[in-house]
This record gives sequence, C-alpha cells and structure tokens, in this order.
Amino acid sequence: MQYGLIGEKLSHSYSKIIHEQIGEYSYELHPLSKEEFSDFMQRKEFLGINVTIPYKKAVIPYLSYIDDRAKAIGAVNTIVNRNGQLFGYNTDYNGLVYTVEKNHIPIREKKVLVLGNGGASMAVSAMLYAQSVREVYTVKYKKEPNVLTYEEAKELHSDADVIINTSPVGMYPNTDASPIDLTPYHSLSAVFDLIFNPLKTKFILQAESMGIPAFNGLEMLVVQAKYAAEYFMNTKISDEIIEPILKKVISKLN
Repeated sequence: MQYGLIGEKLSHSYSKIIHEQIGEYSYELHPLSKEEFSDFMQRKEFLGINVTIPYKKAVIPYLSYIDDRAKAIGAVNTIVNRNGQLFGYNTDYNGLVYTVEKNHIPIREKKVLVLGNGGASMAVSAMLYAQSVREVYTVKYKKEPNVLTYEEAKELHSDADVIINTSPVGMYPNTDASPIDLTPYHSLSAVFDLIFNPLKTKFILQAESMGIPAFNGLEMLVVQAKYAAEYFMNTKISDEIIEPILKKVISKLN
C-alpha cells in the first residue's frame, strides 16, 4: 500500500474519494482488527497513512518522530514513512480550526461540552483552548478522571453554549443512535458533529428541529485530508481545492 487509511471499521469512510481528488496517488481503505494493528505498524509497508478510530493514540509508540502539535494533543492522524522512520502529525486540528472559522461557529468565551474522549476529542479540546473558550468539559458514558458522565453534564452544565460530538455514536450504520438528548440544554448557540456519514445524524436533526445551527464533519474531513496530502507529497496545496472537492463528495451522496 502506498497511501491509505487505517482504522477498525472503515465502511463509512469517504477518504478514498477525497484523497484521490487531491493528489495523483492511489489511496486505500485498510481496516485493521486490534490483533492485526501491531504487525501492520511494525512492517511499515506504506508511504503515508491516515489514522482513525481507535488507533490515533495507539500509533504513537511506533513513531520515530512526532511533531509538537500532535505531541501536545496526544493523538496522531497522519503518518509519513521516510526511509523506514515514521513521522506523526495531527491534521484534525487544522480541519477543526478551518471549519470553526469559516462557519463562524461561536466558541470564543463560551462553555463547550465535548462528547467522547478519544483521539478526535483531544484535537478538539486543543483547538478550543487555542480559540479562547471560557470552559471545556469532556463527557463520556462512563465515569473517568477529568470526565463527566452524561447525567452529570445535564445536571451541572445545562447552560452550555456549544456541544461538539467526537464520539462515533450515530455513525453509519447505527444511524438511529444519538450521543445526547439536547432538550435540557436551553442556551445552545451551535452544535458540531464530527461524524460525516450520514451528513445529518440524529444529533444534528434534533438540533435543527430546535432551531440550533448545526454542522457536520465533512468539511473538516476534506481540510484535514488536504493537510495530510501536503505531508504525503511534501508540498503546499491551495485551500481553493477544498470547496470543489466538498461539493463533489456531497453530489455523490445525494
């Protein structure tokens, strides 16, 4: 494999469509079980890969180098093989910043709930602090250190301004699920779901039914892919490609 995506379940992914419009290289979806993951990383039989659930943290011990941003975040979604040495980066962060700024998602001086605490959640939290949010709380279905349960979030932070879902709850094929009921949250000015398949999750549909601006993760996916391709090909790529690729992907889905 030259370039591709690794993760546990990839049937929902649009990364092949996106990458093969960005660069002149073949891009494969390469699902890996947890048992297969270690052998794959040790063999290093790729030029560049993207990494998704659940391996964004698990890849770190296999890297020879991790850039400062990815190190600070604690998660890697892009790896380049340079003569057998693996270099790790986080382009989720770039995708998040672009999406938040372009769509004017109101996070500055706001209280934000981040649903899930995987690799994507870590990139989201780093982006939020860099964008001067007032408060950030991580929420998960079970109690862990520095993490709220959904019940605690409802009881203590029903005045949250923004909710960002980084969990896979609601992703294809389990589209009937939603990570949270928005009804108790009376101060929401926006919600953001990193899921992009389906484009409108149950979480987003509930927000829209309540008149709350809602954004999916497709634009972020395209942007982070552009930055990943820059690492793959060691060249700068214009942001002007983002909108045409986004429109092409959406047209394929409709």
